[in-house]
Amino acid sequence: QVQLVESGGGLVQAGGSLRLSCVASGRTFSNYRMGWFRQAPGKERQFVSAFTWSGRTTYADSVTGRFTLSRDNAKNTVYLQMNSLKPEDTAVYYCAASSPGSSWNYWGQGTLVTVSS
Repeated sequence: QVQLVESGGGLVQAGGSLRLSCVASGRTFSNYRMGWFRQAPGKERQFVSAFTWSGRTTYADSVTGRFTLSRDNAKNTVYLQMNSLKPEDTAVYYCAASSPGSSWNYWGQGTLVTVSS
């Protein structure tokens, strides 16, 4: 079992930055594929960014060049640095984890990001 706890959301003006953090429980964090998704009001949850199983980073087209994904296995933490934020980035951001052989089988409770224009 893995528990994920996100933090770092908040209200920011357009053009500003936020860094989201996701702390995972468990002693095999490095074995999990980690990623971020978001869900805007009235819309379906969508992919934002994730590590591949080989450790490379992938991004949705809408955030490429503005968001940066990183992880610190010693701290069981994954980060999402969000720069040049836009009002359309407003959403609840969810951290997710995939155990080996599974796909996004663990989810955090979400953290709200609101970008004002």
